[in-house]
Amino acid sequence: MFSALGLAALGIQTLAPPAHGQLFAHSHGTLRIYFVDVEGGQATLFVTPDGHSLLIDTGWSGHNNRDADRIVAAARQAGLTRLDYVLISHYHADHVGGVVQLAAEIPIGTFLDHGPNREVAPVRGWQSTQGGYEAYQKLLTTGNYNHIVLHAGEKLPVKGLDATVVSADGTAMDRPLPGAGAANPTCGDADKDPAGFDDPDMTENGRAVAIAIQFGPTRILDPADLTWDRERMLMCPVNKLGHINVFIVGNHGMVGATSPALVYGIAPQVAVFDNGVTKGAGIPALDLVRNAPSKPDVWQLHYAQPAGDHNTEAPLIANIEAPQGNGPSQTNDKGFMLVVTVDRKGHFTIRNDRTGESRSYTAN
Repeated sequence: MFSALGLAALGIQTLAPPAHGQLFAHSHGTLRIYFVDVEGGQATLFVTPDGHSLLIDTGWSGHNNRDADRIVAAARQAGLTRLDYVLISHYHADHVGGVVQLAAEIPIGTFLDHGPNREVAPVRGWQSTQGGYEAYQKLLTTGNYNHIVLHAGEKLPVKGLDATVVSADGTAMDRPLPGAGAANPTCGDADKDPAGFDDPDMTENGRAVAIAIQFGPTRILDPADLTWDRERMLMCPVNKLGHINVFIVGNHGMVGATSPALVYGIAPQVAVFDNGVTKGAGIPALDLVRNAPSKPDVWQLHYAQPAGDHNTEAPLIANIEAPQGNGPSQTNDKGFMLVVTVDRKGHFTIRNDRTGESRSYTAN
């Protein structure tokens, strides 16, 4: 870990990044995961060994097509000319905002989502949620795309990807994943959201599509922005998820998600924060994950300015540039990614696009 005072020096000392398009050029037989930097939103691209693709979320709108451009660049780097599936986890602006711009830049086959927007008046902030939802619906009505509504317990239709919907539209799957189902000793009255969020949550976060992926022995969890109350449906009194090797930290590491019952129950080996400079990777989430009994390595898409010395070590941070402007999505960084490759024997590697730093793991 390091202080803000050491940030500039750390940036100078890092290795020169590899050229875009060269990362994992020879990755046949592996699942590839591209954590695209959309400045505190989400855009995570999964590419199977046979080249089938799933993008989870599309980042923000505006910003001169920044997020759509970055997603398309990642797709090109992966050798894709189209996106087979785009899953919109929920309808907040940092997840669905870039969908119209993205569709204008690259062909898309099928959209997946949880169904209608549930965040309506008088829920705080519903106007912006409704705007993103309506833009997405207008895109669907063009008739140019297939559209599937997902339900908890279903498998995603992506060929070569064993992905299960563990929660959708506020409903958790009924049965545990294979090998899961043990009692979760970390459930209890003390496991309550300290931020005082509504219980049950009335925003789109609680309706988000959360998925678990199995590739060989490696398990990956993407809970999107799923809230504490919905996490408990998956974790208490029994752990329906079991052990997770790669944990994409919920809600970017902000309040309202990532409860002790979830983190301790899944015992992650690696945790990835898709945060921005001033959005996400909050101190409570960073410390909770880092200090969990499984002691996971923590990777971040950005140095989180408010977190200071609680940030992970510099080689595991994709972007360390200072903020520019006043908004959470305004920075002068280069949009470096974190890229993961997973083979069927349980070996996976995470590489920092900025520095070339990589670490390899064996699924435990």
